[in-house]
Amino acid sequence: MEKLKIFFEEHAFGVCSRLGEKLNFPIDSIRLFFIYSSFVTMGSPIILYVSMAMMMKIRKYFRKMNNPVLFD
Repeated sequence: MEKLKIFFEEHAFGVCSRLGEKLNFPIDSIRLFFIYSSFVTMGSPIILYVSMAMMMKIRKYFRKMNNPVLFD
């Protein structure tokens, strides 16, 4: 079970971790919220999760373009 958790944490987008850091809220609670709300609402929070992941990737890309020395 621990290996599965580590695999998903390494290969996921990091949206829940980022939200937890910004909001000072437990990361596991945010993950459970996304999971349970996805089941209850037939998957609509997945759209929110993916859009937030894409925004994070775009912001990282633009930061890298503005200061390429930091990310080499």
